[in-house]
Amino acid sequence: MKFKDYYEILGVPRTATPDEIKAAYRKLARKFHPDVSKEPNAEARFKELGEAHEVLKDPEKRALYDQMGSQWKSGQDFKPAPGWDAGFEFRGDAGGDFDPNDFFEAFFGRRGGGSRRPNVHAQGEDHHAKVMIDLEDAFRGAQRTITLRMPSYDAQGRMVSRERTIDVNIPRGIRAGQHLRLAGQGGPGVGKGGPGDLYLEVGFNPHPLFRVDDRDIYVDLNLAPWEAALGAKVEAPTPEGPIQLTIPPGSAAGRQMRLKGRGIPGQPPGDLYVVLAIVLPPADTDAAREAYEALARAFRFNPRGGRS
Repeated sequence: MKFKDYYEILGVPRTATPDEIKAAYRKLARKFHPDVSKEPNAEARFKELGEAHEVLKDPEKRALYDQMGSQWKSGQDFKPAPGWDAGFEFRGDAGGDFDPNDFFEAFFGRRGGGSRRPNVHAQGEDHHAKVMIDLEDAFRGAQRTITLRMPSYDAQGRMVSRERTIDVNIPRGIRAGQHLRLAGQGGPGVGKGGPGDLYLEVGFNPHPLFRVDDRDIYVDLNLAPWEAALGAKVEAPTPEGPIQLTIPPGSAAGRQMRLKGRGIPGQPPGDLYVVLAIVLPPADTDAAREAYEALARAFRFNPRGGRS
């Protein structure tokens, strides 16, 4: 995916105020409107300008974009790290008929920037945010204190961020992508209208050992060649602590050993898959080289053509 510099597209600095962004968009939109422009790429430029304006006019989307794109240049291939958008609080759901392209859709979707017409009594808007937790929290459950940021503009058109800290109960067995509803923690109501709710989308922090696929967990386990060939009892890591695992004789690299029910808890629970890898000891001494030479003479094994 190619990064797009929305400030460059509109021809404004990163410090531009909302009024400056609006003026730049209107000027360029008139120039490249497909109904009047003679430019050969008018339609594509007009859509690109609309996409940039859709992000930079909204303080929430703009703050998220600034965090994600500060170190990238237009046209570069990039992929933000997991959880890059965690901690931002958004109002409602995005509305309107804007049709984003792949870049916009991938990073902003249809969220944020929604608004309602004021009424005498109105329910407060629901808010949304993404939070990152450790995989171990999904196995045990946890109580976590998180800080959310809600970007906005001040009276001078400068970006500011309002922070708040809330306590969250992480239930045992939660999966990545699920939402936690915090009743009454959204936007304030109008008149006698009650406050909206806050919905937290859960994601997992990258783990040094484990990979997650829905409720299933994957972990790589290194073996010495003789452990794979002859079989062995070895210690294998799990999110709930190490276990003794029996390796069958003749195990090949890439073999997956399924430990039923040892994935993320649930009804039913996920499974844990131990993926075997064979690690060769280095031939860095005379004794080690002699051992490898003895193996070559004993087996006469050709890995590219079978046994002779």
